[in-house]
Amino acid sequence: MRIDILTVVPELLESPLSYSIVGRAIKKGLVEIHVHNIRKYGKGPHLQVDDYSYGGDAGMVMMVEPIYRMIEELRAEREYDEIIYMSPDGEILNQGIANELSLKENIILLCGHYKGIDQRVRDHLVTREISVGDYVLSGGEIPAAIVADSIVRLIPGAITDETSALSDCFQDGLLSAPIYTRPAEFNGWKVPDVLLSGDPKKIRVWQDEQAIARTKELRPGLLAED
Repeated sequence: MRIDILTVVPELLESPLSYSIVGRAIKKGLVEIHVHNIRKYGKGPHLQVDDYSYGGDAGMVMMVEPIYRMIEELRAEREYDEIIYMSPDGEILNQGIANELSLKENIILLCGHYKGIDQRVRDHLVTREISVGDYVLSGGEIPAAIVADSIVRLIPGAITDETSALSDCFQDGLLSAPIYTRPAEFNGWKVPDVLLSGDPKKIRVWQDEQAIARTKELRPGLLAED
């Protein structure tokens, strides 16, 4: 799999993509992640990529030409399954979307900055828009890192125990059951007896009950969506 991230602040993505599961997946050759500086196609001595908006609204807008030229350069080398714009207007990222994207071969993640990007990019180049929540950040770099992380960890081999990803929150539309590790008792706080029973069937029933109960209490909207 290959993920190309387009940004005007590539430095923001260095650490999130270099360590932990994503970093190891890159080293294993399971995924390629390339960060591209849109200023490569900026104008003038300062490599300008933004300008004032028509209509007089406050804030600078990323220009269409540098983004278009960067995307065309990449598309000349390979086909892309999706060109995704990280936008608060987009569909809210969830586990289902992450699962879907993890099956793609080539993806572009476009990071907005300043006030946003020229609408013509969204109308003619972008195939999908994704949001990480109903709030506004300084740019799309952190959301792009989130999307990349959510995708890469699902690639076979990225996680040592691949069954671990199958029991993550939201894989079955529910929150996860509580989890514990050693010691069995600390400061008078005990691990539930069922988890120490060694009976897989009883443990699974308990986990399912706990997942439903926690979802009802903490995220009832997830059940309402079913």
